[in-house]
Amino acid sequence: MLEIKNFSKTYKGGKRAVSHLNLNVEAGDIYGFIGHNGAGKTTTLKAVVGIMGFEEGDILIDGKSVKKYPMFCKSVTAYIPDNPDLYEHLSGIEYLNFIADIYGVPKKEKEMRITKYADLFEITGSLGSLISSYSHGMKQKVALIGALIHEPKLLVLDEPFVGLDPKAALDLKNIMRELCQKGSAIFFSTHVLEVAEKLCNKVAIIKNGELVANGPIKEVLGNESLESVFMEVTEHEK
Repeated sequence: MLEIKNFSKTYKGGKRAVSHLNLNVEAGDIYGFIGHNGAGKTTTLKAVVGIMGFEEGDILIDGKSVKKYPMFCKSVTAYIPDNPDLYEHLSGIEYLNFIADIYGVPKKEKEMRITKYADLFEITGSLGSLISSYSHGMKQKVALIGALIHEPKLLVLDEPFVGLDPKAALDLKNIMRELCQKGSAIFFSTHVLEVAEKLCNKVAIIKNGELVANGPIKEVLGNESLESVFMEVTEHEK
């Protein structure tokens, strides 16, 4: 579903953010991407979803390059950044209708999914209000519904549990599992190691732009906790 091939990113001024990253996220995977701040997680996620260009390597979504087929890749992908920037002059329902129409979601399916997820996240009564009046947590929930509305094949999330209340976080975990059971793939960054350990079937740890551990979580962990493994592979910073 997602194949990252020898991906490298260097910013102006010569700072190397990510170096020769190789990663495969298959259909059905909940793949956790873990690292300290500045390790290269967000840079990688932005390149995957096509909002950051890169010169070295390639990234394939459903077998197609994000460089050569950007519209196709975006049509089957959904992305939620760590701080969603929504159209605050729209109401929640206007925003969700707008996103659904961009992806060409049929009216009946659109209404069904909005109802399903708005009820689940307990924001149905607020959808008529302007997004500018929402709390951070409510904006996060609207962004999540917008990402789920076209049932993406690949869901990319940057720190998705930040700002969510405990019930919403639990609901999101269940949604992630449900999506993957239907054949989608999820690639997400997180600082919450306990969540990653319980939720993910695969995990990758990045340090200073380089992959230092990755694969099925049972193989990566052995008999240790994710916290222990993470500290072992990242403690000797360059």
